[in-house]
Amino acid sequence: MRPQLHDNYERLLGVAGIGRILGMTIMLETGPIGRFPGPGNYASYCRAVKSEHTSNERKKGEGNGKSGNRYLAWAYVEAAILAIRHSAELRAWYQRKAARTKRVIALKALANKLAKACYFILRDGVEFDVRKLVG
Repeated sequence: MRPQLHDNYERLLGVAGIGRILGMTIMLETGPIGRFPGPGNYASYCRAVKSEHTSNERKKGEGNGKSGNRYLAWAYVEAAILAIRHSAELRAWYQRKAARTKRVIALKALANKLAKACYFILRDGVEFDVRKLVG
C-alpha cells in the first residue's frame, strides 16, 4: 500500500497548482479512490459541482450543498487559483470562461476539471496532461 500511495502522490504533484501540502491534503482526504464509481461522483464529493435540481432549464430546488468534504473543496479551489497563476493554458481557459460567466463560477469550473483529472490520476495512475484537460 505504501509504494502505491507514494507513486500517486508524486503524480499529483505534476498537476498544475498542486504542491506538497495540497497534494497530501487531497491524498489523505480522498481515501481509497475505488469507493467512487466515476469522476462525477468524486467531483460531487469534493463540492466542485452545483447542488441544484432543474427541469426545462428552470430551478426547481436545491440539494444538500453541504454534503461532501469541505477540505477537498478548499484544496481544489486553491489549486485552481494557483493553476491560473502558473499555467498559461489553464489561465487562457479560465479567462475565456470568466468572460462568459462570473469569475467565481469560472473558478469553480476549473476546480471541477482539476478534481476530475485527479480522479483519473489516482484511479489509473496516469500522468497529468494539460492538453487533455482544456483541449
